[in-house]
Amino acid sequence: MSDLLEVRVPADQSEGTRSQVLKWLKAVGAPVTANEPLVELETDKVTVELPAPATGVLRQILKAEGAEAAPGDVLAQIEVGAPATAHMEARVAERPASATGPAAPSRDAQGARENLSPAVRRLLAEHSLAAGDVVGTGDGGRISAEDVLRVAEARRAGLAPPAGTSTAEAPAAMRRVPHSPIRKRIAAHMVQSLHAAPHVTSVFEADMGAVIEHRKKHHAAFGQRGAALTLSAYFIAAAVDAIRAVPEANSRWGEDALEIYDTINMGVAAALGGGGLIVPVLRAVEARDLFEIARGLNDLVTRARAQQLTPADLRGGTFTLSNHGTSGSLLAAPIIINQGQAAILGIGRLEKRATVIEGKEGAERVVVRPKCYVTLTIDHRVIDGQEANRFLQVFTARLESWPA
Repeated sequence: MSDLLEVRVPADQSEGTRSQVLKWLKAVGAPVTANEPLVELETDKVTVELPAPATGVLRQILKAEGAEAAPGDVLAQIEVGAPATAHMEARVAERPASATGPAAPSRDAQGARENLSPAVRRLLAEHSLAAGDVVGTGDGGRISAEDVLRVAEARRAGLAPPAGTSTAEAPAAMRRVPHSPIRKRIAAHMVQSLHAAPHVTSVFEADMGAVIEHRKKHHAAFGQRGAALTLSAYFIAAAVDAIRAVPEANSRWGEDALEIYDTINMGVAAALGGGGLIVPVLRAVEARDLFEIARGLNDLVTRARAQQLTPADLRGGTFTLSNHGTSGSLLAAPIIINQGQAAILGIGRLEKRATVIEGKEGAERVVVRPKCYVTLTIDHRVIDGQEANRFLQVFTARLESWPA
């Protein structure tokens, strides 16, 4: 006798936030093995694979690709102990409309609409197409996302004018790029942050000569011990000194009180290869020396590039560093604060600049120094301009006086 086992969104992975079903890795009727990847979920800007909780047959999918799911929601049902062949013949007829494949559509337009997957319905709406405008190439004439995109591309190229539209009435050439779930979440977060906090930015310039000399001397030794010594490690260490001088920078605004954190959990903003931004968190940086900061940062960067970050890696930040200069930016202002934090530190591109140096008896000379702009964008409810300047004074002083 077989039993149905529910596959649920883990509560400990989402902590109250909603996830989105990105991709089902198994089709209805397929055999599954305990702990093998079953479905991909996107939450907190990372993708996580949810494994099958038991061995059996995927009996039903309750959340289609693209659907949102809260912690504890049932995603699917697995029939434990059932042979795979028991469901293979019923696979097409029983599975729900999802990216694992709906039932084969009928040839009439009404039937086609009834058998479209959520992804296909969304693409048809985005490209102002009807189901009758697309010839399906899937099983039984099913319309796939690729079929819709092929027709949409042909219309953009002028090979197929929109239905019911004359050539003279055709709109100007354009293309639509659907928003990814990550881009939607970033947009909502940015708008919410600007509405929540008045942003003000202070700008200083930092001479990186001392840091560069120290890095030259110790880079190889750090690498042998398993940590890549990057400039970002120095910025994090200097930010710790600045936060100690201005602890309000490591706080959260509350309606009745300011919550100042004793621990500094440093979020480090990083651009995603496919677009978007991710901010993994390096925890308790105030208790780490330069080597421990470099090693922890290297671990986060390595796992981020391998897409191995977990939702927990992105939570709990109390202050954020954005080293936007790595992509060539000299200055960015304001950098949007990661709510609910009180400030964000920005680092511009390092470059050689002509600098006037005052020597003995007032004599001046021009020298070339490695410098970068540094900014602190603050929540003006929490921090005043004087405190922001104090933060940057301490920050730049630490960098410019780094011991050899």
